[in-house]
Amino acid sequence: MHELSVCQALLAQVVEIAANRGADAVERIVIDVGPLSGVEPALLARAFTALCAGSCAAHAVLSIESPEVVISCMACGVQSQTAPNRLVCTGCGGYRTRIVTGDELRLRRVELRVPQPASAA
Repeated sequence: MHELSVCQALLAQVVEIAANRGADAVERIVIDVGPLSGVEPALLARAFTALCAGSCAAHAVLSIESPEVVISCMACGVQSQTAPNRLVCTGCGGYRTRIVTGDELRLRRVELRVPQPASAA
């Protein structure tokens, strides 16, 4: 289950971002997990629940978004959305395609709670 190590790396990055911005808590983490990324979203979510306990992300909501698979044909240049197991050009039927989206594993956004400075009254 490599999702555990992926989640550990994700949490380390999130904790570092929170510390650099002076946040006392992470409220929400939004990530993209493409269908061709090799990561199972349900297992990643389960690992997150187990690993975030005791960290500044302990009460954070993890939002996992799954971008569509989009390919670009190297023969005719058509860019099209396709199924993860069908990387064939919808324009010419060519098999020489390049994945544009759908294989990413990306930290998209981190929402933080930053304490307000005490006002000098």
